[in-house]
Amino acid sequence: MDEEQKNLKFPEGFLWGAATSAHQVEGNNHNDWTEWEKANAQRLAKEAGGKWQKWQQKKFPEIFDPANYISGRACDHYNLYEKDFDIAKSLGHNAHRFSIEWSRIEPEEGKFNEEAIEHYRQVILALRARGLEPFVTLWHWTNPIWIRDIGGWHNPKTIEYFLRYTKLMFREYRDLVRFWMPLNEPGTQISLGHILGKQPPGEKKLLKANKIFKHLIIAHKEAFTLSRQLQYPFEIGASHFMFYFMAYNNYLWNYIPKTIISYLADRRFFKVFNNYSDFFGIQYYQPFIVKLKIGGRVLGIIENKQPGEKRSDLGWEIFPKGIYHNLLKVAKYNKPIYITENGLADSDDSRRESFIKDHLFWINKAINKGADIRGYFHWSLLDNFELPEVRGFWPKFGLVEIDYETMERKIRPSAMEYAKICKNNSLIFHD
Repeated sequence: MDEEQKNLKFPEGFLWGAATSAHQVEGNNHNDWTEWEKANAQRLAKEAGGKWQKWQQKKFPEIFDPANYISGRACDHYNLYEKDFDIAKSLGHNAHRFSIEWSRIEPEEGKFNEEAIEHYRQVILALRARGLEPFVTLWHWTNPIWIRDIGGWHNPKTIEYFLRYTKLMFREYRDLVRFWMPLNEPGTQISLGHILGKQPPGEKKLLKANKIFKHLIIAHKEAFTLSRQLQYPFEIGASHFMFYFMAYNNYLWNYIPKTIISYLADRRFFKVFNNYSDFFGIQYYQPFIVKLKIGGRVLGIIENKQPGEKRSDLGWEIFPKGIYHNLLKVAKYNKPIYITENGLADSDDSRRESFIKDHLFWINKAINKGADIRGYFHWSLLDNFELPEVRGFWPKFGLVEIDYETMERKIRPSAMEYAKICKNNSLIFHD
């Protein structure tokens, strides 16, 4: 391979940034997750030995500490957001994705907190003042306690309540926010929270999960329709988590379950949301290997979580080319695409620079193949309380390291390399 240096340009106006979510960074929330965390922290710490590999237990002994599983004050971003946005600006970001915490806005049914509404207005104004385009998510898996108490999203009344909250947010911030994502990865919350029982509410009820998913679909469609009725200049996006599915050993018979799983995970989503979205927000982290099993379950997914240079601290395989294949799949729907999450757990920051550059190489290649990709948000701006499966604080996804004792922020070297890309709107790559 020639060591030719290439300057891979991105489209003019491309958005560069990072993402966060309220529950993971703000601190001191009171919602269905905070109560679940307190009730389950001891159990999660006790079960950690069976859940995580020996190498992870040795490297991250905090997985045995119940405090790891309680979000608490998190990164105190609720109070330190201006400092965090100063950092984002210094790193050349021109956009930022974050979520509004519904439980702060409406802590009791029908009672809206004016102080919280004003707080998020100031958050948005702080982004605008620093030249960062806000991408606002209205539901990042957490619910107010009163929503939990009426049955959560299983209760069709929750659709009505969510639309009321959405309408309020649209009206309050109509002159400040252009890009909205009503829901974050609804499919992930359904599978982990309602089928596998690995995160709140900790259920394993397939039929109930399917009904909840239908209610979430309706909520997104109604939010999209509402934006059109109000005639605000909004762009409404559907957020979707994508694995890159691969057939085990490329055996022909393994392509059968791969095709089925790919349809259930991806094609069905895009078919449902395509006519109710102005753009798609794609979130990609790792590939999955699919294998046809003889006897027992027909469909099988293999996740080989081992240490190595090409794996994250979570044991996830680093496979940048997967994002290329996924983006070409999404491009067929003729919608603008934003990568709204892409990152890795990397506590010593030894793999993050190459992770970012290698994924951006394949993103650039997808653009050159005709995919209408308009922005990239790295997950995450800050180390935070990792939600999926309630992993807690030990996985370090941040461009910025957080000292949870002092709340000191420290920019990682990889963040400085990403900053060069953001500021130049291009990637220097060696072919």
